[in-house]
Amino acid sequence: MTLVRTVSGVVAGGVLVLLCVVVGAAVIGARRDFPGPGAQSLAWHVVAAVVVVLAQVFADRRRGMSALLGSGAVLVTAGVLVWTQWWG
Repeated sequence: MTLVRTVSGVVAGGVLVLLCVVVGAAVIGARRDFPGPGAQSLAWHVVAAVVVVLAQVFADRRRGMSALLGSGAVLVTAGVLVWTQWWG
């Protein structure tokens, strides 16, 4: 379980980094009159970041199957975010 929670914690941190990148691109784009990622992409990243942080906190505070489900939620949410917003 510790390995799964560790991996999901790293993934959750990665989602937060992606959120910072998208917010930074939006700010720079707005300041330089260059098209940024857009409101929909920003919303996806904010929602995903909130979900993964809450799921990771849940996983870190539980043991057994609950921790596994929390870690799974982090991994699935991150996968959906990357698939829809970065590869799509």
